[in-house]
Amino acid sequence: MAEAMAPAEVGGDHFRSSAVMYTHVHPKLTEGSDVHVGTSLDQLYVQHYGQDTPIPSMQLTIEPVDQSGGCAYGYACVYTDTISWAAPDQPLPMVRDPRMVFEFLFGAGGTTEQRAARRATDRSILDMLTTEMAGLRRSLGPADVHRLDQYASNIREVEQRIQKIEARNMSGESRELPGAPAGVPDSWEEHVKLMFDLQLLAFASDTTRVFSFKIGRDGSGRVYPGSGVDAGFHNASHFGAAEKNIRDFAEINKFHVSSLPYFLEKLKTTMDGEASLLDKTLIFYGSPMANSNVHNHRNCPLIMLGGGSGTNPGNLHVKAADDTPMANVMLTMMHRLGMSDVKSFGDSTGEFSFTS
Repeated sequence: MAEAMAPAEVGGDHFRSSAVMYTHVHPKLTEGSDVHVGTSLDQLYVQHYGQDTPIPSMQLTIEPVDQSGGCAYGYACVYTDTISWAAPDQPLPMVRDPRMVFEFLFGAGGTTEQRAARRATDRSILDMLTTEMAGLRRSLGPADVHRLDQYASNIREVEQRIQKIEARNMSGESRELPGAPAGVPDSWEEHVKLMFDLQLLAFASDTTRVFSFKIGRDGSGRVYPGSGVDAGFHNASHFGAAEKNIRDFAEINKFHVSSLPYFLEKLKTTMDGEASLLDKTLIFYGSPMANSNVHNHRNCPLIMLGGGSGTNPGNLHVKAADDTPMANVMLTMMHRLGMSDVKSFGDSTGEFSFTS
């Protein structure tokens, strides 16, 4: 559904593919506010189960998303900046700043000014809850007291990291990301890990059960020093026939994927009752682009991680038959998650068979 379906759409793949990734609906070609694609996988889950938590879902991103209007090839920027859609015409804002995420999850004070005043005193969010936590500790058994203390320690550790990043970025020294919010690290790795840790805190407290996380932007020129490649992402994605260029882009993609074990290990070592959060979590990781050099959307990679409370078979590498919609996999997993009333999803043609 990310392919061009009319002459006017040719060349615009980078500016519509992200909107297709979790909707599997072809976006309407427009630069205006009349955007239209489909309801995304995560938001269909929210419609079924999201009201059981204080925050139905959160949408995070690494790249800037402060653009409005049209981007290129006649497409509104929201198509390339957003992967979560509450309805076909309702893109959900993606949050880039870890400080904003932290305040949304744990912030005390009803206004921006009140929260800023608390931060100015250099007091921890936990200082506001001393009395409540002391009373709660008295009502808990030893195991739960340990769990509460560990959770409070994790909150404080993440809060301190954000404070250090803000202090560094407001010190007057030049930044690698000029114009980025003070809470955004210049380091991609540091930013990703911080966003993962915020997700972990939210899962552990059952504040929300649904996150979408966009770790890159199709047309981004960002360079990833940790990959060992000095070419910008978008330029590297058009690698031509040169073997070195192909290998360089493979290294960038390997570098992106290498961020996942950090989060998986945190989930694995965080218990929720008798099982780990990894056993209870289902993670989709993938790309709406296969051969980016020619804007190809066939045979795209998709990884499913975590046990999903028994819904994910795991330990499988499945090569789908040609022309199998990725939507079939997502429809099947929705059914396994209890969403049996969802009869079709995007361009799905039926359920997917997980056979190796």
